[in-house]
Amino acid sequence: MSEARLPARLTTSEAPAVLQELRRALTAQAAGAFLVDAGDLRSFDSSAVALLLELRRDAQRAGRTLNVTNWPPRLRELVAAYGVQELLPA
Repeated sequence: MSEARLPARLTTSEAPAVLQELRRALTAQAAGAFLVDAGDLRSFDSSAVALLLELRRDAQRAGRTLNVTNWPPRLRELVAAYGVQELLPA
């Protein structure tokens, strides 16, 4: 299992760079589950959900699974509000 961390701030402004960094980590690390730790997230918007969905698609294309840990409560609420909790289980 390989691991990456989300930054403390993840808004529309930061999302493209963060996604690019996570994609590099996904492809550079060993096969198997790709673990993303969301515990540092403090300031974020709906782009965090979009980023995780895109990263999940990337992981699936690579034959891997995406596992997110240490969900901030508000991020779980956003995932539920968008109805994608089956795709991004907390």
